[in-house]
Amino acid sequence: MSFTIKLSAPATAEQARGFWEIPVLFEDEHLLALDKPAGLLVSPDRHDATRPNLATLISAAIAEKKPWARERNLDYLTHAHRLDFDTSGVLLFAKNKAALIALANLFGAETPVRHFTALAWGLPLEKDFSIEAKLALHPLKIGQMCVNPNDGKHAHTDFSVLEQFSDWCLLRCTPRTDRIHQIRAHLKHARVQLVGDEIYGGKELWLSRLKKDFYLKPGREERPLIGRTALHAEELTLPHPVTNELVTIKSEWPKDLKVAVKYLRQYAN
Repeated sequence: MSFTIKLSAPATAEQARGFWEIPVLFEDEHLLALDKPAGLLVSPDRHDATRPNLATLISAAIAEKKPWARERNLDYLTHAHRLDFDTSGVLLFAKNKAALIALANLFGAETPVRHFTALAWGLPLEKDFSIEAKLALHPLKIGQMCVNPNDGKHAHTDFSVLEQFSDWCLLRCTPRTDRIHQIRAHLKHARVQLVGDEIYGGKELWLSRLKKDFYLKPGREERPLIGRTALHAEELTLPHPVTNELVTIKSEWPKDLKVAVKYLRQYAN
């Protein structure tokens, strides 16, 4: 299933087409899970209200009675957790306030299990490791989080190396808490950075660095294999807030992550 959200404002550089087609991963009378694309905010930007975001687009679509909203008889749809602008994958919404409150309690109790797939620079010292380190806003760098044992909030992430390449690794990340930039800040603390994560020092991944006989046609400009922070919310498991049945929602890797891993397997083993 999928539906298309059309922007009422002119298209931006972030989304030149002016609309997003977002697959529905799971749905019942209480919940809706979307496959969030990279490059789209979940909620309004505090510093720039003109940037497109899912919360505003969905509210407008419901108010305008767009076909996908009218077919579902929707008058309420609110996200239950967050994903960063560049992060793709499973994003869960509540269709009513009672479901939202129940989901908030579940996330507050660290009950949902979320698995992220990440592509990172650097090689961790162990295949399986955990970081339990308090996080707070960086005192000097705006928009960045850092480990702060004294003033930070409790944060815990489990990591597992799925594949290892020459200078990179593919990671499975399981955050036990839900802090801003948690995976990114914890990896930086471990001296590993996500590919393409400019805020936390993650370099871009170029085919020219991997392939010895790389050739670029005259007039062409090379682009990175994955042009964003390489983080994907692949799986969410939680007890249903109404029925209490265990629900698992999965999202396939997006094309850019598949391509990046394909070339790493081919040229960086």
